[in-house]
Amino acid sequence: MNQQYKSNRKSKEESLKEIAAEDFARRTLSFYKYVHIEDPRAMREKLFAYYDEIGCKGRIYIAKEGINAQMNVPLPAWEAFDHFMQGIPQFKKVPYKIAREESVVPSFWKLTIKVKKKIVADGIDDQDFDPTNTGKYMTAKEVNEAVEDADTLVVDMRNQYEAEVGHFQGAHIMQVDTFREQLISVEKELGDKKNRKVLMYCTGGIRCEKASAWLKFKGFKDVAHIKGGIIDYDRQVKEEGLENKFIGKNFVFDDRLGERITQEIVSTCHLCQEIKADDHYNCKNLACHILFIACSICIKRKKGYCSTYCTLFDQIPRKPKKYITRWQNKFKKKYYNPVYRKGKSISS
Repeated sequence: MNQQYKSNRKSKEESLKEIAAEDFARRTLSFYKYVHIEDPRAMREKLFAYYDEIGCKGRIYIAKEGINAQMNVPLPAWEAFDHFMQGIPQFKKVPYKIAREESVVPSFWKLTIKVKKKIVADGIDDQDFDPTNTGKYMTAKEVNEAVEDADTLVVDMRNQYEAEVGHFQGAHIMQVDTFREQLISVEKELGDKKNRKVLMYCTGGIRCEKASAWLKFKGFKDVAHIKGGIIDYDRQVKEEGLENKFIGKNFVFDDRLGERITQEIVSTCHLCQEIKADDHYNCKNLACHILFIACSICIKRKKGYCSTYCTLFDQIPRKPKKYITRWQNKFKKKYYNPVYRKGKSISS
């Protein structure tokens, strides 16, 4: 039996209960590396067997082009984990981005490792494109200087719903929900600025690696990106006593849904559209499960649902609900306003 399915037989509730009873802490981290992996499936099995043995949880993607991981590791097993990773030639000296804070909610509750065509879906199908020809790296100190430089175009290479809760001052933010859309948009929106200095940033650096190479491929002359992304920028700022130019919260792709970088709240509740808020939630109606921002008052009033429709829908018995689900989006868009698509309000 595939070890992934064997290990993940427990329900989320059972797994969270076990994690809550642990007498040790977990370290949340992310890492990636563009490196040639001859047999991604064999690598997947090797990683899964060891990670599962020492109790790691997380979401990891393996492809011929490399690895992309977001996970947590039991602190007592940290040295063993690091020794194991450094012993794999392809991942030697891979830099870890350690989460700056742990929340009451565990970052991950199960272990999932998937083999993918690419470690980040980009939609690029040009054989002449070389993803290793990336832009230059910038340190936190250099980033701060670039943000203050009017000649530098600071570009947020994250999705709109990520940038909504936190971003660098004056950053160019694209109204898109996927990295694939971003690569199309960034070329269109910045196509007449190929001679400008461009500084790109993302959560942990992986998207900027490819995006900076893409802009260079498309003729941009001076492209840079933050090494290690927002996560490492924040670490450097604290260690070096620098001013933090990032305002708000850093969205993360685990169950925490965010790490606070500065105390400013730059977004507004999607439900009341009045109160400042930057906490993301997934709608409790699993047939919807949409991502939205809510203030403490609205999330309590709506009991975790994104709309009155979803509150009522979730009370329908299971059998009839199955037949109604297919009409849900059409019905919801017609009769309830607003409807939220990830972080964006969509008017009916």
